Amino acid sequence: MTTLRRRIFGVSSPSSTPSASRDASPAPPQKDGAKAENHKVVSAAKLDKTSKKRGVRRRNIWIFVLGGIFGILVAGFFASSNGGLDKMVELAGLQDMNLDSLLDVLPASLISDVRNLQSSEKDAVAYDSFAIGLQARKEGISSHYPVIMIPGVISTGLESWGTEEQSRQYFRKRLWGSWSMMRALVLDKASWKKHVMLDEVTGLDPPGVKLRAAQGFDAADFFITGYWIWNKILENLATIGYDPTNAFTAAYDWRLSYMNYEKRDQYFSRLKNHIELAKQVSGLKVVLLSHSMGSQVLFYFFHWVESEGYGNGGPSWVNDHIDSWINISGCMLGALKDLPAVLSGEMRDTAQLNAFAVYGLEKFLSRQERADIFRHMPGISSMLPMGGEAVWGNSTWAPDDLPGANLTYGNFINFRQVNNSRTTPGNLTMAQALPYLYDHTEQWYRDSVQRSYSHGVAHTRKVVEDNNDIPAKWINPLETRLPLAPDLKIYCFYGIGKPTERAYYYREDTDSLNRSTVMIDTTINTPDGYVDRGVVMGEGDGTVSLLSTGYMCNKGWKMKRFNPAGVKITTYEMPHEPDSWSPRGGPNTGDHVDILGRSSLNDLILRVAGGKGHLIEEMVYSNIMTYANRVKIYEEDEEV
Repeated sequence: MTTLRRRIFGVSSPSSTPSASRDASPAPPQKDGAKAENHKVVSAAKLDKTSKKRGVRRRNIWIFVLGGIFGILVAGFFASSNGGLDKMVELAGLQDMNLDSLLDVLPASLISDVRNLQSSEKDAVAYDSFAIGLQARKEGISSHYPVIMIPGVISTGLESWGTEEQSRQYFRKRLWGSWSMMRALVLDKASWKKHVMLDEVTGLDPPGVKLRAAQGFDAADFFITGYWIWNKILENLATIGYDPTNAFTAAYDWRLSYMNYEKRDQYFSRLKNHIELAKQVSGLKVVLLSHSMGSQVLFYFFHWVESEGYGNGGPSWVNDHIDSWINISGCMLGALKDLPAVLSGEMRDTAQLNAFAVYGLEKFLSRQERADIFRHMPGISSMLPMGGEAVWGNSTWAPDDLPGANLTYGNFINFRQVNNSRTTPGNLTMAQALPYLYDHTEQWYRDSVQRSYSHGVAHTRKVVEDNNDIPAKWINPLETRLPLAPDLKIYCFYGIGKPTERAYYYREDTDSLNRSTVMIDTTINTPDGYVDRGVVMGEGDGTVSLLSTGYMCNKGWKMKRFNPAGVKITTYEMPHEPDSWSPRGGPNTGDHVDILGRSSLNDLILRVAGGKGHLIEEMVYSNIMTYANRVKIYEEDEEV
């Protein structure tokens, strides 16, 4: 892929890191006399000329790109069980195709156009990949605490290490998080599924397959070439003095149940050892960064590392080794879209496709296949929503219901009754939706989830303390407490203001094998966009609901039984203010994944890592406190 970048863009690959954020810096204002950062000025005439060139070139390039995508969709559209797609690929001579060989046959003029396009855009926009780090360095911020990053699901690549005949072609190729994944999925779907789906009984690799999390910074910096994940954070950390000796990425195989992280890969033992080594070498405690599901993994680790018979670190280990935890977009109470994904293989992303795309997707990777894949990844089910009706509401009410709304979010799954059918289950609250999921999935799946995770609420201090000895409870912050670490600081940084799926309309269906199934009812819409193709929209970061990212940080961890040591919690919300010119939202995006490139988030991370986290003040723009105060979880001495 390095060759590919050089061919198109020249010696070094371009960056999509946006310019400095419009957000005010959380640091104190600079003193008089401080020099402002220089910016390049482009004349109006040159900018106009650049824009016109860009328009023509972009049109030609998009015609080419869209043509290629259409070809792939057509291939998927006609895919069938008789191997028609494989025959077509073989006939076309594409079985050995890769992006470098494809580039060899592209017209030189097209490659030149792409290179010129990139050059023109750099003239028009002050694009400096390291701008936030350079500014922080000017202000005297440099590397201080060792930093360890725990990525989320999409951030971690999975590569094959199997040497059996079925796996040799994929040896050390990524079957999640690369173009190899795309190629395997399109050209060898059955083999790809066999590699990524875990064994039903053991929850580990099936016989003859060995898939492992890629390691190092390469595991999380890009999902596929050009689609950055942690790369912007790595660039800015490097600018203030970080490198592989004082920064580390703790990637994990997110398909596994959490207990199997340790059983198969010794993940938690390795993480503990690395933290201890970092402290021993530097003489300083460690700063931990986690994103999305990685925040759940880290919360579990806090329990594991101190528990007797597991990490054996003792009750003061976290306080002795961890200075700060930066919780970025952590789905602490789960991700609502996880339930429909496991139930019917759907979510907003699939429900809102147009009819042609839906038909093609169903032909290539059906709803039932997608649900089957998700169920064979027990780690995905760790994000099933926690808190039941106390957090997510009942049939008449939810804490985040909108004023004047005709519907309540508390009905998480809504079924329209058809012809007075007695089999229609009616509307289901969250407390009813989980049992409904278990009733409509296989026994092995139910056993796996219920053995590994817990989704309730502990309403007394005694129950919370008792739960600290039960590993299945360790993932749930409503059933267990923060570590007894009074010196620990927690920073909650998450996006707000982007429509996020909050509830669903479903209907009964019969698949091609005459099995009774359910699916999102995409015929239901409202003019105000409140319901979009069967998906009821609420508040959040586009992926995770505001209640999940914000409740524990703003209210739950302010309760004595969930935070008996009084760990300091600082919340900094980031409104979603995307730039129209950027497909990733630009420097002020609040999107769940793209926020990792947000300028103000990078600035905050550098300040915490550089020992200036105490200067960060809370910034809460949303209605999270109103919603949190309505949640039916109280201190023991409060009246219910």
